[in-house]
Amino acid sequence: MKKKAPCGIHLVLNGWCRLFALVDAVAEALGFNVLSQMDESLARQLVELGYRGTGEVVKREDFEARKAAIEIAMLAERTQKKHTERGRDTGRGRSSSPWGARCGTQSQDPGIMTRAKGRRSTTEPPRTLTSAGKDLQDNFLKALALREEDNRNGKTVIFIRDRNSHGQEVSGYIDYAHRLKIEDFEVYFSGKRRLLPKPTDMSFYNWDSHIAVCNSTPNYQVIADNPEGLLFKYKRDRKILNVDPKTLPGDNSTRTPIQTELYIQAVIFDHISRRKT
Repeated sequence: MKKKAPCGIHLVLNGWCRLFALVDAVAEALGFNVLSQMDESLARQLVELGYRGTGEVVKREDFEARKAAIEIAMLAERTQKKHTERGRDTGRGRSSSPWGARCGTQSQDPGIMTRAKGRRSTTEPPRTLTSAGKDLQDNFLKALALREEDNRNGKTVIFIRDRNSHGQEVSGYIDYAHRLKIEDFEVYFSGKRRLLPKPTDMSFYNWDSHIAVCNSTPNYQVIADNPEGLLFKYKRDRKILNVDPKTLPGDNSTRTPIQTELYIQAVIFDHISRRKT
């Protein structure tokens, strides 16, 4: 059986990982290792500077930067594959997301509770909206308050770009319903804290440290290997949400830029699922 050929990104990374071995080979071919007055480190530097070399000259700093970028892309690709494989293996109503156990997500089968030894099904008591009674002045908080009740099943994706407490510019996409389940939004609606993207959100990027992270959530699957940009798949109806501002957001989805004084940029994406639940 033929072995699966490695993809291009792995070939490039493997080639760069063997850069220093290649440098040593070229240095040896040039006869540097036989010169007693020239040590190995000097030979490496001469080859890196392009002495008698052909093609592109890659500096050590450029190599490290490109290697880090490819490692981030590979990490996103592996995360995407793991979520896809877990989604195929879940056939008994279990959540395909690793966040399921942490967030306490329930089985998708509505008949499980009613079939369990004749026990009566119980319904979750109505939850008080954290935005209720708040004097909201900013348009962004008003927009979140209007969508709080509808986001019990995950309909809204929030894009925020601003600076964190360290003065670093960060941006990312937030699954509003997911954050509502794992956080108390009282601090946000009361103005005690600002809602900012985190490395645990759907997408996070630090423009100063160049750290990029992608995570699927109980409501959305991240598609990070799209050549045209980041995509999100809504798990209930499997519709694609395109967050590229130069194109339409997709079926049953809307894109609403928010004029706000709290952030450099804020955009809200709303998705209406046509699938009956």
